[in-house]
Amino acid sequence: MTTEIDVTALSVFIFFFLLVTVMGFFAARWRKPKTLAHIDEWGLGGRSFGAWITWFLVGGDFYTAYTVIAVPALVYAVGAYGFFALPYTIVVYPFVFLVMPVLWKRAADNGYVTAADVVHGQYKSRGLELAVALTGVIATMPYIALQLVGMATVLKALGLHGELPLAVAFVVLALYTYSAGLRAPALIAFVKDIMIYIVVITAVALIPLKLGGYGNVFAAADAAFQAKGSGGLLLGPHQYVAYATLALGSALAAFMYPHTLTGIFAANSGNTIRKNAIFLPAYTLLLGLLALLGYMGHAAGLKLDTPNDVVPALFQTLFPSWFAGFSFAAIAIGALVPAAVMSIGAANLFTRNFWKAYVNPNVSDAGEAQVAKVTSLVVKIGALLVIIFLPTQFALDLQLMGGMWILQTLPALVFGLYTKWFRAPGLIAGWAVGFVAGTYMVWINGLKPLQPMSLGGQPFTVYIGLLALIANIAVAVIVNLATPARETARA
Repeated sequence: MTTEIDVTALSVFIFFFLLVTVMGFFAARWRKPKTLAHIDEWGLGGRSFGAWITWFLVGGDFYTAYTVIAVPALVYAVGAYGFFALPYTIVVYPFVFLVMPVLWKRAADNGYVTAADVVHGQYKSRGLELAVALTGVIATMPYIALQLVGMATVLKALGLHGELPLAVAFVVLALYTYSAGLRAPALIAFVKDIMIYIVVITAVALIPLKLGGYGNVFAAADAAFQAKGSGGLLLGPHQYVAYATLALGSALAAFMYPHTLTGIFAANSGNTIRKNAIFLPAYTLLLGLLALLGYMGHAAGLKLDTPNDVVPALFQTLFPSWFAGFSFAAIAIGALVPAAVMSIGAANLFTRNFWKAYVNPNVSDAGEAQVAKVTSLVVKIGALLVIIFLPTQFALDLQLMGGMWILQTLPALVFGLYTKWFRAPGLIAGWAVGFVAGTYMVWINGLKPLQPMSLGGQPFTVYIGLLALIANIAVAVIVNLATPARETARA
């Protein structure tokens, strides 16, 4: 991949980056409320986003810059196994359709801003609230750092080396998020998603023509995997269970994250969420097309330092400079939208479930909004420091564990929407077992999220997050049965 400065590509990149910067600051005046000095307005956009805005916002923070870089990179490296993201983004939307409108109504009716608010309202347990909030913040931090990884990849392709360009980009992001709150990424998501659609559709239409057609693309990828002795165009029999459980576990975890729930809570009705669950699979089609770029990297004969370079290298090699610059801008903007929503989600958690719960229970609405604004800045700075001072693999490993961690909040958050049978002590015990056992299993497996198993037949591997969730639920049920309700009423 070329890493020298291409003036044309860089100029196009800067133009679009400046465009979204202006939009970010303008967002404070877009759909302007009476005041932004309220966490409902700053952190949830006034809970006023309709189907159109919600579609772009949820899609924008679900399909991130790191997704655009990492999914083709995984397919380039391992082949068919890298497509696990497709079934998971199909399975997730029936879950969204059924569960999220119920969760939205619970939050809207009671003024809840975060998942931990919902849990506290249901169980009246500060301990369970703290567990959910702490898990959300821990799981979100490396996710934000990975958006920086995606942006750093395209900055390197543009010839911009070192940490300064990355720092400048995130300072700009921090400033307009501080001033406009959730309205900034919601407005920018329109531009980001349209640009990404243009880039991916153009790529999957034109790149195969340049490489001799899809038949040649698949043949070249197959030959590369056979020469390497690993990977392939089809799953191996030993990969079936791992593929299925990773897809299912990822689907259940996806809308437990603070940033995806922030998009849900910002909707103006449960019906808006149902409409989005119907139409958001359009992004799955986009993701499937995007993943094919991994195979195209083999057909193009690219020489890469790392699989993460496959998408930038394809655009540099096969397209004119102006389109490469446009593509890199789309990916970089694709980092800004989710990073902003993630920092807002984490800030909302800290403000409502740490600051207000333990530091200043009588904080005013304006004071609450100010704490959230400052926290969002701290979160972004923390993510930037992780990328600057720690190896990229550290953020990746933490993000893999993040999916397993956030999955452990599902029983506390979702079960209470449908039944009052579960109580706080059981759910806390279940969360603790799932969190600790899952972390231990990931650790002993070399920070890989899969656990080898055998039930007397062919060995197979299972997604650790799902195993930890099963243990979580089992412990919650056992403790609930063993603990009389009258003794837990004050939990």
